[in-house]
Amino acid sequence: MQSFNPYLDISPEVQSALDNHQPVVALESTIISHGMPYPQNLETAKGVEAVVRKEGAIPATMAVIKGRIKVGLSEEDLLFMAKEKGILKASRRDMAIIIAQKKSAATTVAATMICANLAGIKIFATGGIGGVHRKGQDTFDISADLQELANTPVAVVSAGIKSILDIPLTLEYLETMGVAVIGVGTDQFPAFYTRESGYPAPYQLDTPGEIAATIQAQESLGLKAGFLIANPIPAEYSMDKKIIDKAIREALADAEAQQITGKEVTPFLLKKIVELTEGKSLFSNIKLVENNARLAAQIARELSVNNHKN
Repeated sequence: MQSFNPYLDISPEVQSALDNHQPVVALESTIISHGMPYPQNLETAKGVEAVVRKEGAIPATMAVIKGRIKVGLSEEDLLFMAKEKGILKASRRDMAIIIAQKKSAATTVAATMICANLAGIKIFATGGIGGVHRKGQDTFDISADLQELANTPVAVVSAGIKSILDIPLTLEYLETMGVAVIGVGTDQFPAFYTRESGYPAPYQLDTPGEIAATIQAQESLGLKAGFLIANPIPAEYSMDKKIIDKAIREALADAEAQQITGKEVTPFLLKKIVELTEGKSLFSNIKLVENNARLAAQIARELSVNNHKN
């Protein structure tokens, strides 16, 4: 059924899939507009969509374009997000302003969850969510992604949280907010570039079917939180922990020296880490996003099957 939200444009392909209870996976656009240069950003976006399609689901990449929330981007839209200068970065606090001003923005994890929920999409694949920044107990620099997970019923598949962040504080915050964190096939919480962080995953589920059943149980209970589905990077693409930890320390020191703060911190750190690892971290980033898209599509398929049974 077509959504009546006045700011929402759902592509015909995505709308048809939703109407027919077919599997759909939400995808974010920050990686396109702020994650890497053109044309690699466009190639990566298309590659992730192709992974979703290969698993039998429909990709729904999200963005705000000239004041319209786009759910499912056309070729023209993808090219616009990949090449246009001055694309903003939207989280929850920014959405109304950007839409009212008819501006364009890439959607963060939080904003993509909002868009997915408006469209009725239950599962979303990204690289890594935001979290509590290091020294967050002093700065209160905490990503809006965590509050969104607490309040919006969309399950997010990610490779844990970005390892530039404070992992134990993030896990503690998620527990306080009532967000279930699930390790996929592991009792260890993954750390984005590496498969293990040294901290346990609160829960372990091993199959897309188990995860789908858990999502449906939460929905039936009327609990409005999302899930963090922590999917480790494939072993063959995992980075050496010593190398990536050293790069993170250097990048953090550089950010502090340059007095970079707020939402500029994460893109600065990720770019710096790419430089310090001679591109190896970017390659791992792309591979883990594809891996998350694959799992999200498999979960979406299970959700679709269960909906048909009901």
